[in-house]
Amino acid sequence: MRSIAHIQLQYAHRFYNFKGEAQYLHGHTGHLTIEVEDSINCGVNMVFPCNEIQKTAWEILQNFDHALILREDDPILPVILDVYEKQGIRHGAHTNTMKGPAFHTELATAHPECRLVVTKETMTVEGMIKIVHSLLKDKLNIVKLTFTSGVNAASCCFTPEAKVERCPLCGIALNKEGVCPKCGYRKK
Repeated sequence: MRSIAHIQLQYAHRFYNFKGEAQYLHGHTGHLTIEVEDSINCGVNMVFPCNEIQKTAWEILQNFDHALILREDDPILPVILDVYEKQGIRHGAHTNTMKGPAFHTELATAHPECRLVVTKETMTVEGMIKIVHSLLKDKLNIVKLTFTSGVNAASCCFTPEAKVERCPLCGIALNKEGVCPKCGYRKK
């Protein structure tokens, strides 16, 4: 059975070296659907609480919200960083409170201090699915991701890679010590 959660992201990007409207810097509202599959947790009668899927995903994905997403070889990237430096916001500002932990993967690097994500590939809906899966596959038993942005949409199915032990009292993932971070349950 599956639990399904939705996340909305506001972001700006462009398709460097693309011949068409998307070559210009522009913004989107993206909608991500995360489908998690597992057996039903008898204690709470659900696969995984949807609000916990959202919390787990949002911790990392908030780096994409209200962010500029550029490919690493885009010539406007150094210009943007220079402007941010001159404005004094390259390394953060007191108004930048919506930051997730920085990350660096093969596909993307988040610079939460300046609301920037640098990607290896053009950030299409397909590219976003690849990035999201790489970031969350060890945290959630993802079987399907769907991302829509404007009139564009993509979807991909996956075989879960992680076995997530869950609390029998509230259904969320236990930490490495077998303790529920939400209710304090300890695995025996």
